[in-house]
Amino acid sequence: MSDLKRILYVDDEPSVSQVAILVLQNIGGFDVLACTSGQEALDAVEGFQPELLLLDVMMPEMDGPATLEKLRALPVTANVPVVFMTGRSRPEDIASLKALGAVDVITKPFDPASLPDQVRLAWQEAVSSS
Repeated sequence: MSDLKRILYVDDEPSVSQVAILVLQNIGGFDVLACTSGQEALDAVEGFQPELLLLDVMMPEMDGPATLEKLRALPVTANVPVVFMTGRSRPEDIASLKALGAVDVITKPFDPASLPDQVRLAWQEAVSSS
């Protein structure tokens, strides 16, 4: 199994995304394409070819689940594992995101130091089960 390298990260909250991008790149060593909206992600994803989708759930205009639905329609991201990030941690919220195909759900606020390992573990589980 090869190592995870490219992550498409979509989050509209600048303070959250700055921290996430910093730790994913500097601690995790990932190549991160960061987008602030679902539409921006759709416009930019073709040339990037991500190996993992990391999507915020609550965003204006196009939320995480709607973004995932549109990404699934593209050949480049049709089968890419997805991890959602959300402030909603109720079991039913997490279950509904997993029902959409999420391999994991990371609740906010997240621990920056453990984010790269959480993402890597979710990706490894998705790749080994496929």
